[in-house]
Amino acid sequence: MDILLIGGLWLSGSVWGNVASALEDLGHRPVPLTLPGQGDGSASATLGDQLAAVLAAVDATPGKPMVVGHSAACSLAWMAADRRPEQVAKVALIGGFPTTDGLPYADFFEVKDGVMPFPGWGPFEGPDAADLDEAARRELETGAIPVPEGVAKGVVRLEDERRFDVPVVVVCTEFTPGQAREWIDSGDVPELARAKHVDFADIDSGHWPVITKSDELARILAAAADPA
Repeated sequence: MDILLIGGLWLSGSVWGNVASALEDLGHRPVPLTLPGQGDGSASATLGDQLAAVLAAVDATPGKPMVVGHSAACSLAWMAADRRPEQVAKVALIGGFPTTDGLPYADFFEVKDGVMPFPGWGPFEGPDAADLDEAARRELETGAIPVPEGVAKGVVRLEDERRFDVPVVVVCTEFTPGQAREWIDSGDVPELARAKHVDFADIDSGHWPVITKSDELARILAAAADPA
């Protein structure tokens, strides 16, 4: 199966290198995406530009792909299912949940000169970054690409209720499947509360298993893709 891989904030498609290699060994066709403003040098990119790039990748896939989003990009993956509910086989959400219609995509940190730079490790101390050694932290911070304001503050729009028919797997990183279920059941994640097919996979990692647990993450994604 084709597996489209969308990195979270500050990450280009190259972050998926080890995961993609492992997925190929497991018989799948990974397609890491470098989105507008996420490594192409365009600071004027918008959320709409990024969604258009994801949809172009879905449309270019011969069969039905699984669309994988990491962190904030969980919303992009879900938006792809919303726009192409009959073409997306499954959505995998790594370390995050879809944003509700009408809310900003990722307006989390201060915007300076039209971009949202990586804020340093302070906001991520604790479970998020516990499994990142100093070398990994330096690599991530050095390679972090400032997020265009038009992406960070772009408004999420969801239009087609057929998205709730698309199967979802939540890959639980710094939180447990039990916590994820509790958040969904309590109404904190309204999009997944209405989804008809939600499974959970646990990975013992912080927020960036694409770096720290690439082989295990690949096995989880391959297992999710196989039945799809």
